[in-house]
Amino acid sequence: MPSGPAYPDSSTAAEAEAIVAKYNLKLSAQAQALLKEETPKSLDNVTTIITGSVRELCKAGAAAAQEKGYKPIVLTDSLTCEAKDAGSFLGSIAAYYSKGTETVAFLAGGETIVKLIGKGKGGRNQEMAIAAAKKIAGLENVAVFSFGSDGTDGPTDAAGGYVDGTTEKILAEKGIKIDAVLADNNAYEALKASGGLLITGATGTNVNDLSMVLIKK
Repeated sequence: MPSGPAYPDSSTAAEAEAIVAKYNLKLSAQAQALLKEETPKSLDNVTTIITGSVRELCKAGAAAAQEKGYKPIVLTDSLTCEAKDAGSFLGSIAAYYSKGTETVAFLAGGETIVKLIGKGKGGRNQEMAIAAAKKIAGLENVAVFSFGSDGTDGPTDAAGGYVDGTTEKILAEKGIKIDAVLADNNAYEALKASGGLLITGATGTNVNDLSMVLIKK
């Protein structure tokens, strides 16, 4: 697959100088000298250390699940589809494996999107959780939750949402239908009504989101 150079070459530097001249930009002597220097192709005095990433988030989630007695399975660290579709998919996984004999945790990292069609309140992780609730309704010892690593989800004070086999029933008793919630993008209020809002406060970091399916045997 063709691609451009990893670093600017001398022609790029010349183009930059041409732009400076064209717009009569006032640069210091030091800036002008740096503009003429070729960009280094490698640096031998730099050490790069990755202290956080969505992959590390998945690893940490898997380790935490294992400590609680779950067999962790990381599905992906690049979940990027629409939130309600991701929730429906994770709910389907939960429904299928709930018939098994293993205590298992499925994990998915990434960052989904929400297609705004309503005027409600929520975020991608909350919408994902609500969508999953419909798939796991009535199941025992099954839960799905999703949260943003920065502690905020959409324009709300919640990091995400939690649902289990009782969520749909709790909402129905309050006159709340999941399909209507999704149609109005109003996951926040629904999760608030079911007691499923995850509120952590700001964490000071952001390495995408983490979603989990828990099945206890």
